[in-house]
Amino acid sequence: MINVQVRTESGEIVLRGSCRLDWMKTVQRIDEDEFPFLGSLLPYADTMFNSRQTERLRREISSQSVREILGQDSVTEIERLCLQVENGSHLYLWFLGD
Repeated sequence: MINVQVRTESGEIVLRGSCRLDWMKTVQRIDEDEFPFLGSLLPYADTMFNSRQTERLRREISSQSVREILGQDSVTEIERLCLQVENGSHLYLWFLGD
């Protein structure tokens, strides 16, 4: 499972996402070429996005095909966390693999 968090530059957790992405059922099905940010997530490693990257990530998850794969609740949660990063200062979005 992949968990999502917003963290400060020093690693302090600001927000914990409620969604957990199942690698086998969701993220693995994402086309890496069409969705390079989502496609870069790994099941056993952490991935971090800065505020500029979260803007791109939000564009990717707005795709209907991605919404169907991830589920509307997960997409809504990721959008909310992305906006927190974009509207904050020195914040990062972390996807934490098992």
